[in-house]
Amino acid sequence: MFISWKSLVLIAFGLMTTQYTIINLLAPPEHCLCPAHSKLGIEEQLTNPRQTHVLILTSTRCGSSFLGELLNQHPDVFYLLEPLYHIQDSLTGNSNFIREVIAGASRDLLWSLFQCDLHALERYLRPPPSNHMVDSLFFWGSSRALCRTPVCKPTNPDKWAEGQCGQCSPINLTRAGEFCSTRSHVAYKTVRIVVVDNLRPLLEDPRLNIKVIQLVRDPRGILNSRIDIFSGWYKAWHTWKTTGQRPESLDIHPPQFNSTCEELYGSVTTALSKPEWLRDRYMLLRYEDLARFPHQKTKEIYDFVGLNMTSSVEKWISDHTGSSIDSKNKPSTKQDSAAIASSWRRKLPIDIVKQAQKECHHYMRLLGYRQVQTQEDLLNMNISLVEDTFLEPYL
Repeated sequence: MFISWKSLVLIAFGLMTTQYTIINLLAPPEHCLCPAHSKLGIEEQLTNPRQTHVLILTSTRCGSSFLGELLNQHPDVFYLLEPLYHIQDSLTGNSNFIREVIAGASRDLLWSLFQCDLHALERYLRPPPSNHMVDSLFFWGSSRALCRTPVCKPTNPDKWAEGQCGQCSPINLTRAGEFCSTRSHVAYKTVRIVVVDNLRPLLEDPRLNIKVIQLVRDPRGILNSRIDIFSGWYKAWHTWKTTGQRPESLDIHPPQFNSTCEELYGSVTTALSKPEWLRDRYMLLRYEDLARFPHQKTKEIYDFVGLNMTSSVEKWISDHTGSSIDSKNKPSTKQDSAAIASSWRRKLPIDIVKQAQKECHHYMRLLGYRQVQTQEDLLNMNISLVEDTFLEPYL
């Protein structure tokens, strides 16, 4: 029997929608994703002391783990790295309509997580948790909030020091949610939503107080890192980099490299148009600026989200970037964050650099990344490929 491709698409979409619906139906009623089912009315919620909800919005290999850690280090912040991973792990597929389903599920989950309802994660965890106890939360060990009392229950209390996540027993999501509610700031990092337009329903919800930090990076640095880390997906690029022989086709498993530039370009362009729903809610940050001026940029980030700088955070920055407040961010004897951010220049051949520039020229021009045409200039670290003058950070 012949089945047209249109019929196959409709069948696939129906299966995907059914999968998401079943997940929701199996969830306990008190954890329904619909915001209208919240126990508090809008007016009552608005009269309560408001938490600040911070979302780091970026793509893979843009330096977001370092940025997230700057928030994670602050004692008033409840931080989780990539909580949306579990949605993508449960709802698989790469077509446009499946990505729309995942985007909707991601918004729903973020809404719940910003309310400190960590039980909402349970519908996406495999195997399903028992009594709200989980030991399979993605990268949970990177969250200081989950590795400290009262959330962490150490398996050996006599030999446990706060922060030693490996000695924590499975996480009690109820206890974690209660601790989340005591923090002034709730912050999440995701590479699974890149375009700020997809967050508009959340940004317009009066029950939320969201601050978006859009992190961007030089696409040549993104590409170099992805080639090394995701060599399976970037097989053609990896072959080109390691052999010097350009493959006939650079097509890879979706999303393709140039789609990253298109998504980031579109998201930043939307923000620069200054829509009302983004007013006072959006910060644009280049990874290279954070790497070159970590103390200054961290202060700007904290000012944007309403956090006070602490001496412990300043020390952490100095220890992990090779810079200090007094050094005015000049290079130190140890390899500093600025050197790491530009290390791709010594690793990518000029032909790959030119290809990346060709695919991402609009994005590069908008964000102040200079192109380079010769191997000599590429390796000359006295020539900066990042423009000093830049767009206003807060919108």
